Formats: sequence, C-alpha cells, structure tokens
Amino acid sequence: MSHNHHHGRGHHHHHVGRGGNILFAAILNLSFTIIEIIGGILTNSVAILSDALHDLGDSIALFTAYIAEKQSERSPDKKRTFGYARISVFSALFSAVILIVGSIFILTEAIQRLFSPEPVHATGMILLAIFGVGVNLVAFFRLSKGMSANEKVLSWHLLEDVIGWAAVLVGAIIIYFTDFYLIDPILTVGYTLFILWGVYGGLKNVINIFMQGTPASVDIEKIKEAILEVYEVQSVHDIHVWSLDGEHNVLTCHVVLDNGTIAETKRIKESIEDKMKSFHVNHTTIECEIEGECVGKDCSH
Repeated sequence: MSHNHHHGRGHHHHHVGRGGNILFAAILNLSFTIIEIIGGILTNSVAILSDALHDLGDSIALFTAYIAEKQSERSPDKKRTFGYARISVFSALFSAVILIVGSIFILTEAIQRLFSPEPVHATGMILLAIFGVGVNLVAFFRLSKGMSANEKVLSWHLLEDVIGWAAVLVGAIIIYFTDFYLIDPILTVGYTLFILWGVYGGLKNVINIFMQGTPASVDIEKIKEAILEVYEVQSVHDIHVWSLDGEHNVLTCHVVLDNGTIAETKRIKESIEDKMKSFHVNHTTIECEIEGECVGKDCSH
C-alpha cells in the first residue's frame, strides 16, 4: 500500500499588481476624503459629511490592506509552511469591521436628521457629487477586477461610495428644485443599508476561509467525479478542499487503486493534479491505497 504525498506546484504564486490596485485606490480615496470634508462643511450635508467619515475609514483599511498584501507575497518558510497568503484575509476582516462600524455611525447621524432636517447647499452638493461618482468609479473598477478576498471586500467599500455619491446627486437635484431637505438623510439611510447587506456576503466568505470551509466556487461532487475519471481509480474518500486566501485552494484526499505499482501511482497523482487545475486547486496532497485496505476516517466508497 502506498502512502505518498504529492504537492502541487505553484501554490504560493500571486497575481501581479494586486497590491498596486489597492495602493492606487488608497491614495485616490484619501485625497478625495479631504475634499469631501471641506465640501461637507460648506454644503451642510449630512450625506457628504457621513461619506467623508466613511471614506476616511476606507482609506485606513486600504492602506492597511496594501501592507498586508505585500506581506502575503512572502515565500513559505519553516514557521509558515503555507506562506503568508492569509495575511490578506485578516486585512479583509479588518476592512469589513470598519465598514460595518462606519455604516452604523452613518445611520445614527442620518436618523437624527430625519427628525430635524436642516437646509443644505444644493448646487455645491451637485458639483461635488458628480466629482465623487467619477473618482470612486475609477477606484472601484480598478479593485473589482482583483481576485483576492481582500480586493473583493475592499471593492465594496468603494461601491458604497459610488452609490452614496449617486444618492447625493439625486438628492441634491431634488433639493435644488423643491427645497425638500429631508431627502438628504433618507437617501443616506437607504444606500447605507444596501452596503451593509453587501458586506454581509463578503464577511461570510472571509469567515468561511478562516473556518477552512469549502470555497463557494467549488463543488465537491464534481471534484469526486473528476478524480474517478482517472484510469485505475476505483473510489475516493476523505476529500477536503479549503482556501488559503480566497484565491488559492488546497485539496487532500484518499484514492483507492487496483494497481499499487510505484510507476502507476505517480501517473495517477499527476493526472488528478492536472484535473484539479480547473477547480483552481493549487496544492494537492493525495494518499493512494490498494483496494480493500482503506485508511482514513471515512472509508465509504
């Protein structure tokens, strides 16, 4: 019986430039935050001031994420044999927490304005909102193309700003023609609740990674079918698939063979590894067993 382990190649490679995407968004976001604070004070808009506060939190999260991404690119060593990829997941969690806390603060401020609406400068809001939509769209599309869990969570920060500024623009136009100042806090509550719903999904993904849950994009049954397609594999059990960082997946399993020769074992493992590439599995550990001599917690075939 063979108990060899095979480790897939290239499990620690990262997409080039994803740290650059985050740094670009961070610098753009922080620069615009300063403009927002000034604009919010001048226009007396709670939506703009709230968005400025939230952008400040976003900027902190983005710069933290950039540092984490650079650290996560370090090669595996004796202390971290899987490398440092999960640093970016910690940063994603930190970013999600900032987004939730900031959103709660925004809701608190907006609800107060619902009961005590104040006049705002509609023209200034319109101009600032047009600029805000453009700036944040650029940063959002830059990050939304990323593949890491970190980039996906951070893109929600920026999407919040896009939606927020679109809401400010619509509200400012309504105020300009009707003097209906209540629309300012109403729209603020609406887009903040929408973003909280979005970040909830991202946070579930991050928690799933920490819990070593099966990635949402991976179907265990399809992986099992692919392995069984390999010649001389009779059955497979003890299949475990998890993700290091939302990008790089890891597979361990036991396969039962009817031919235990060294040469055939090597070929079978290489065949399985090749099939796993379509499931974005970058690291495999495969234990081979001869039929009738099952080893493992789950020997049901």
